Parts: sequence; C-alpha cells; structure tokens
Amino acid sequence: MMAAQDVTSGMEATFTRDEFTGRQDRARQAMQKAGLDAMLVTSPENIYYLTGQQTPGYYTFQCLLLPVSGEPSFVVRQLEYFNLVANTFLTDIHPFGDSDDPMAVLNALLRQKGLKGRRVGVEKSGWFFPVAVYDRMVAALGTLHDAGGITESLRAIKSPAEIGKLARAATYVDAGMKAGLGQVRAGGTENDLVAAMMHDAIAAGSEYMGMEPLVSAGRRSGVPHGTWRRGPIASGDGVFLEMAACHDRYHAALMRTAWVGTPPEQAREMMKVCQDALAASLEAIRPGVTCETPHNICQRIVDAAGYTENFRKRLGYSVGISFAPDWGEGGILSLNAEVKTELEPGMAFHLPPALRIYGRFTVGVSETIVVTETGHRVLGTLDRGMVLRPA
Repeated sequence: MMAAQDVTSGMEATFTRDEFTGRQDRARQAMQKAGLDAMLVTSPENIYYLTGQQTPGYYTFQCLLLPVSGEPSFVVRQLEYFNLVANTFLTDIHPFGDSDDPMAVLNALLRQKGLKGRRVGVEKSGWFFPVAVYDRMVAALGTLHDAGGITESLRAIKSPAEIGKLARAATYVDAGMKAGLGQVRAGGTENDLVAAMMHDAIAAGSEYMGMEPLVSAGRRSGVPHGTWRRGPIASGDGVFLEMAACHDRYHAALMRTAWVGTPPEQAREMMKVCQDALAASLEAIRPGVTCETPHNICQRIVDAAGYTENFRKRLGYSVGISFAPDWGEGGILSLNAEVKTELEPGMAFHLPPALRIYGRFTVGVSETIVVTETGHRVLGTLDRGMVLRPA
C-alpha cells in the first residue's frame, strides 16, 4: 500500500475516531435490523458522516464497504488516496488507477471479505449512483438490496459536536448576508451583492458551499431560484437574498429581503405574513411535535392572508452535511404536510417562508434552527425585517 511520511492517518479529520466508530456501530445495528450482511455507501454525504472522507472529487467512483462485523474498507481513485488517509482513520484502502475498473476492485474485495453472494445493500436513490454503475455492480456482484435510509436516519439527529459545527456555519452566513445587504443600492448589480456575500462568508471561515447563493433583483426576483446574472438594481426594486455557509461540510442557511426606495403596500403586507408565519412556526417547534405541525401553522397564516397561490412549497428542510448540488438535507426530512415524523432534540432545520408575485418580486425571511430539549435554538443573529435602502 502507498505511504507518505508527511500524510498521516486522520491528520485532517473533523471529528474524533470515537465519534466515527460510534456512527459506524449505529449503522451496523440498523443494517442487522434490515437483514443486511454489508452495505456499500457511495453518496458523499453518507461517506463523510461514517468516515470523515471529503473531497470535491466525488464525481469519480468512491465506495465505503461497511460489513455488519469487521473492519470497514474503502475503494477509491488512486489520486484521492492521500486525501482519504488524511481525512479518515481508515486503514483498509483499495485504490484504483484511472485505467482500472473499480468494479473489478470492489468485486475482488467482496470475495476477499467473504461477502460474495451474501445480502449486500446499496443506496439505490443516491444522486451519485447512476444506473450504469448499478448495472455494473449487479453484473459483478449479483442481487443487491436497498440500504437507502440507514445512514440518513442517523444523520437526522445531530450530536453536540455536529451542532457546534452548524453554529459555526451560522456565524459565517450571518457575515455573508450582512455584507450582501450592505451592498444593496440603486446603481449596483446582483453581482456586487454576491461578491460581498461570498467574500465575507469565506473571510469569516466558510469553506465551499453545497449550492450557490440565490440572489436576484427587480422582476427577476419574482422567479423562484433565480441566481445572480449581472442584473442591475434600480430605484423601486425588491432584492431577494438567500445563501448558505459551511463549516466542516455542515451548512447553515439564511434568507433576507431588501428594497430600494419605498416598497409597495402589497410587498410590505406579504413580508409581514412571512415574518408572522416564521415566528408562529418556530413557536410550535419542540420535541414530540410532528414535522407537519409547523408547516401547517405556516400554511394557515398564508392562507388566511389570501396568498395560498403564492406559497406552493414546504416550510422547511433538514440541514447538516452537504455537498453540491444542495445545501440542505431535504431528502432526509422536511417540515411539510403529511410528514408524521416527530421532532427530536438534535434535529436541525432551515425554515424559509417566502411569497412571490411571479415575475414581479419575492419577499421572504428564514432562520436555521436546532431542536432542543424544550423547544428550539435559532442559530442566526440578523434582524428579520425588510432592509430599506434610499432610492
């Protein structure tokens, strides 16, 4: 096996060896309940949760083999070998070259571990587990079982160490949002805002984010998920800003609204609805409450104000570990209608109620929060009011 004197095991690990061991043990318990002998983990978020491995190179094949008993193994591109050594405490590493077939390496590893023909699970819904890779796995390994949800169920509740990283990320996003709001002015551009947001968030400590900021001004802000496109900011324009920041792959997010000049009465009214909906939803968050409860409270406030058609989405989603293309964990848990999962201490969410007049403007406000033993903790510090700038 390759070695380098200056790259040592776990030298850049973001958690202790004991934290990762505990996560792996809990995953093994869930695997046993699911009747699996081993699990092949390919999603970068789950790999990071179980081992600490992080790289922007997850566009190439990487796979953690976690057996119910015995040492975990990792199949990884040779270029990523020292990255894996530095970020994790793994020792059974199987690199492949760019001219090699990773499926052959994985197949040989399963034979070596006595797992060929046993009940092996894979994450069938993983974003980075394409059909072609699945077909090649089946051809090499035979029947594969679904291990989706095993690691995600563990990720839903954050440890104190994880919450600490979310809180750090929240300080970065506060810095970035404050900088972006400070750049809102007539004669500026959307790019001015994002340049300031990214600069100050990164200067405060943020690493690369799982998704780009969502920033748009004027009529462009009335289109959901608009991103900066050199759009000018003029007197009378509303400005929509949403971003996340990251500490050790843990993301906190924030949404705010600004206006250049005097906002129209409808925009003021819609902003108040968003603020009231957020406050009332947060008031309901505590252990034992179902995930649908805060969403339904938000929806009732929106409906009563007559803006049902302007709010066609969930109230919020889980946040934690993320790699591109997302900054959230909505695939794990959402605050949405018909979601009966009960809230538990350690769960973390981003709640971004927003209302839109499509093609005219968007207003919204959000917080990233952690569920506590008695209620919730808001991680951000910025005022929730609409920021007004001179025309």
